[in-house]
Amino acid sequence: MIPVEDLRRTAQGAMSLNIAFIGVANGLFSALYLLQKADVDRLAQQSGMDRGYLERWCDAAYAFGWLERDGALFSLSEDGAAMRPEAENSQMAIAVGAVLSAHMAERAAGLMRTGERPGEKVLAERETILPWFGAMLELNFRSTFENEILPRVGIFQEMNDKSGLAVDLGCGNGWYLRALLGRCRLLQGLGLDGFAENILQATAKAEAEGLSGRLQFAEGDIHQFQLPRPADLIVMNRALHHVWELRGTLFDRLHRELNPGGAVVIWEPAWPEDVGILRQPEYRGMAFQNVTEHVQGNHFLRPPEISAALEASGFQSELYPVGSDVVVVGRRPV
Repeated sequence: MIPVEDLRRTAQGAMSLNIAFIGVANGLFSALYLLQKADVDRLAQQSGMDRGYLERWCDAAYAFGWLERDGALFSLSEDGAAMRPEAENSQMAIAVGAVLSAHMAERAAGLMRTGERPGEKVLAERETILPWFGAMLELNFRSTFENEILPRVGIFQEMNDKSGLAVDLGCGNGWYLRALLGRCRLLQGLGLDGFAENILQATAKAEAEGLSGRLQFAEGDIHQFQLPRPADLIVMNRALHHVWELRGTLFDRLHRELNPGGAVVIWEPAWPEDVGILRQPEYRGMAFQNVTEHVQGNHFLRPPEISAALEASGFQSELYPVGSDVVVVGRRPV
């Protein structure tokens, strides 16, 4: 049995991340970083927040170590400074993920009684979370893509040498294509996503990174997308499991939308054949998320399922394990 004091410490950790999320969502860490030191009134003026809420947040953020205090003046602790979204190696994704997890757990608790699976709209039910969803994914996965996947998966450089078109289905805030085109400087990119908020973010970030000349974004549905010309790469980053149960002829369509010799590159959590692995710390998050995926009408996939579906539509497939994830490359034969 887990000692009750350990459970209480775990609960306090969740509370701490909830307090951090309030600061992230309202720009409080960033505002205090600019001010360096400020009392509640000055911070309220800088951030535009209500003074009453802000006073209580400052007390709580101090209690949990996100802020330092000198009389009436508050400043960021080292941990608080790392919660700034613009900080190098920002930790804000952990706070966003904690609050999103609590929201999804609450929804699963209620829906378990009825069996209802309302779909991806549940991600937009909390207006303070959705604007940070793409940034959370970018902080969690971009370094893995740049440092582990890009060097190992040769199809990216091959298509770059052809000055090809890379299309991201379900692009979010566009981080995958921004990272890809930042390394593969001959590629053109097109990102499609069903959320207008994501397209706005992706377009602004591409412009800020000097990529707008080679990278465009538009609203589009995975099942009904229209490409301006055949693609050389079609990528799906953590998107396939969102459409798997209603995929229909999706893989046949991906095959048709690619140039001969082109490829679809699918990056997914790799649901294990041996569920005993789920006890390992690096897999526990996947087990939790698979509950919340059910709320959205999804479930995680085993890598052989993905390979089999690609091969049934005429692709040649290859697997690249990446920790608890997998990258599956499906090449259309020449």
